[in-house]
Amino acid sequence: MVTNGGSALIKALELEGVEVMFGLPGGAILPVYDPIIDSPIRHILVRHEQGAGHMAEGFAHATGRPGVAMVTSGPAATNIVTPLCDAYMDSVPMVVITGQVPTPAIGTDAFQECDTVGITRSVTKHNELVTRAEDIPLVIRQAFHIATTGRPGPVLVDIPKDIVDPANPRSALDWYWPTDAEVASSLPGYKPTTKGHAKKIRDAAELILSARRPIIYAGGGILKARAAEALRELAELTDISVVTTLMARGAFPDDHPLCLGMPGMHGNYTAVTAMQEADLLIALGSRFDDRVTGKVDAFAPEAKVIHVDIDPAELGKVRRPDVPIVGDCRLVIEELVTALRDLSGGDIAAAQPDRSTWRSTISGWQERYPLVYEQSAGDDLLKPQFVLEQLWERAPEDCIVASGVGQHQMWTSQYWRFNHPYTWVNSGGLGTMGFSVPAAIGAKVGRPDRMVWAVDGDGCFQMTAQELVTAATERIPVKVAILNNAYLGMVRQWQEMFYDERYSEVYLSPDLPDYVKWSEAMGCVALRVESPEEVGPAIDKANEIDDRPVVLEFRTDSNEKVFPMVPAGRSNSDIVVDPSQPQPGGAQ
Repeated sequence: MVTNGGSALIKALELEGVEVMFGLPGGAILPVYDPIIDSPIRHILVRHEQGAGHMAEGFAHATGRPGVAMVTSGPAATNIVTPLCDAYMDSVPMVVITGQVPTPAIGTDAFQECDTVGITRSVTKHNELVTRAEDIPLVIRQAFHIATTGRPGPVLVDIPKDIVDPANPRSALDWYWPTDAEVASSLPGYKPTTKGHAKKIRDAAELILSARRPIIYAGGGILKARAAEALRELAELTDISVVTTLMARGAFPDDHPLCLGMPGMHGNYTAVTAMQEADLLIALGSRFDDRVTGKVDAFAPEAKVIHVDIDPAELGKVRRPDVPIVGDCRLVIEELVTALRDLSGGDIAAAQPDRSTWRSTISGWQERYPLVYEQSAGDDLLKPQFVLEQLWERAPEDCIVASGVGQHQMWTSQYWRFNHPYTWVNSGGLGTMGFSVPAAIGAKVGRPDRMVWAVDGDGCFQMTAQELVTAATERIPVKVAILNNAYLGMVRQWQEMFYDERYSEVYLSPDLPDYVKWSEAMGCVALRVESPEEVGPAIDKANEIDDRPVVLEFRTDSNEKVFPMVPAGRSNSDIVVDPSQPQPGGAQ
């Protein structure tokens, strides 16, 4: 069958199972938009290309399937660089298609031309400029294969206008669809290792059976590998406590007695200190991020390390492991469970040393240093922690929550109770302000059966709020909670604690813009909440509305800071807890 490049591209997306895509048309990609009219693929028209990328990310976070975005050339391509980098840092499967000027014009500084492949090379798992229409089916198949296998990540396909324009002879091709074998043979250097090395797995099992103070350090790779059930089996089988990083919240239930919560710069005291005092860290799909380790050479000084990751580049990058294992987390954990049973003769509890002292120590930390805050009474400003607790208590058990970046992100991770995987959508590695509104929209598109809340700060909200027009137009009923403290809160906290309260360029007016009027102008229902007694009823009202987006503006206390906190560049042993609590040794 003879077809053209634009129609072939849309047909290829359909055959890859794409049901929805996010995008914004323009000149170079216009020929591809024409066949969308006759396609079953739902196209969601965004208000900014960055929004398209973050929506694709939110879709992928919530569903596990690759998100798809399509934009035009030049500034559209540069606008989607931030979501590409965000997805690259957080291992999010995504396929982005960008238009490019016609092949003869490449390199001439043509209108809306840029070197998209060159610009995005360092922030994509793979990118490619397609130069022949007949290559489109294979390139699209390769893109989805690369994005979703091994360590997931974003793939960009840059397509010149002439090879998709039916009016141009260069766009003609005989339709074909490559087989799995043809895709594999076309990528001879791409062979991710999924099965762990048998001897290394046995070595890891031996270390686990001999450790007296072990901790499972679960990262986002657990979720990418669909390994939440395997992780729970390992933890319960060995009776080892689990910390879940910012990217792994929900991978292990917060209400499980072995769950210690989030470690890191703003993790809870028990999670941070348990890692610091452990004699064995079982790192599963985690990358020893600087926000987790603090000062690297002072991190967990007595701990041996088992490190499991599908990306061999992560092993030894920050901390040299005693037992490195390259492989898919789920498969390796399952193999590790088998090895533990074999080595212990089936009685794992009897084969391990007495860890009652370690368990007692952990319980003591939990009792002495819980997360705390004081809710003001009367007409005082709201405490953001109280708002988060109320949002969580009044949401369904399987509600999905997306966050922006800053104080509200940390409070959400601390005070929302994550008992299900794939219910937490956030920007971890890149820390992208403005992430939550478009990401929540993408998550709701992917999981229309779920309630989706976006928790945002006033600074973050002003960066991408226009995508609520997309949500209202497309009838995507997301809910947004703005914690309005009139500041760039996290920056203000650092300036207060480390810059002698010299507040440089962090103040944002509490009243400008008017978030209620702005949200209503974008087609949303909007309410302002200023006192504790208003919080519950406002949330209940928002939860009842399911035919349009809802925005709640919570006027929160600008003086509130996120605790605990490990000061930048300091050891995790120097963790600072809430001022109402006795400071542990080493903290200033």
